[in-house]
Amino acid sequence: MKTRLNAFCLSLLLVASVGFADAPIQVKKTISFSAESNAPQKVQDECNLQTQVPSYLSAYAKKVVTLVDGDFAAAGKQLKLEITSAFAPGGGAWSGAKNVEVTGELIENGNVIGSFIGSRYSTGGMFGGLKGTCSITARCAKAIAKDISIWLKNPTLDARLGDSK
Repeated sequence: MKTRLNAFCLSLLLVASVGFADAPIQVKKTISFSAESNAPQKVQDECNLQTQVPSYLSAYAKKVVTLVDGDFAAAGKQLKLEITSAFAPGGGAWSGAKNVEVTGELIENGNVIGSFIGSRYSTGGMFGGLKGTCSITARCAKAIAKDISIWLKNPTLDARLGDSK
């Protein structure tokens, strides 16, 4: 009986410690374009990349990422994201490939424990000629988010994700 009770208590302790170790990573619901992004103003205003990247990331990493409004909570891990480039001339696929680049820093207790540059380009895929610029940049945002979700499983410093390898 005592052995069973000890085993039960040990299993509860393990479950509790795993729960703390796997606390969700905070990501802001809306990220910003860097001042040096050179993203066309129309893309910044109309394509919603600022919310698409975090939203797609949350979908790909449901159990790992929590989207937050405003400031990060002091405790836990935070992933700071920024759109550092968006080459997206108007004209949809007819004006050529579109490219989006995002940088990120994974922070825990004030220390950077992981960082990356992620970049993706697209010509729109099948029927790309029928897609607009925002639709094509959304494909880039979705691919970058998937890359980030994979990186979060084993974050490293100075990683190169997607087409930035």
